Amino acid sequence: MITLLHNTRCSKSREALKILKETKKNFVMREYLKNPLDLWELKDLQEKLKLKAIDFTRTKETEFKEAWLTKDSSDLEILKAMVRFPKLMERAIIMDENRAFVCRPPEEVLRIFKK
Repeated sequence: MITLLHNTRCSKSREALKILKETKKNFVMREYLKNPLDLWELKDLQEKLKLKAIDFTRTKETEFKEAWLTKDSSDLEILKAMVRFPKLMERAIIMDENRAFVCRPPEEVLRIFKK
């Protein structure tokens, strides 16, 4: 199943959603600010993204400093902060059972359909 981790307030996330809807493929949209990912889901997401946690973290958000994070923080520290502050997660992200991609630019949402 394809899942779009979506933030309704983000224009790039809304663009990714629009592109995904135009494909007419089945997917689930999860508004991760209303329904945050837990630590285990974030670890799974990181594995699918094949990225360090910092690489899908919004480091310019106020919450990044509030969580006492730096660009040298460990993956675990960053993921725990994302549990507390879901806003720190980059948006939008699309994933299936095996892979995930940050949709920057929004057209990256289509990568999920390429093998």
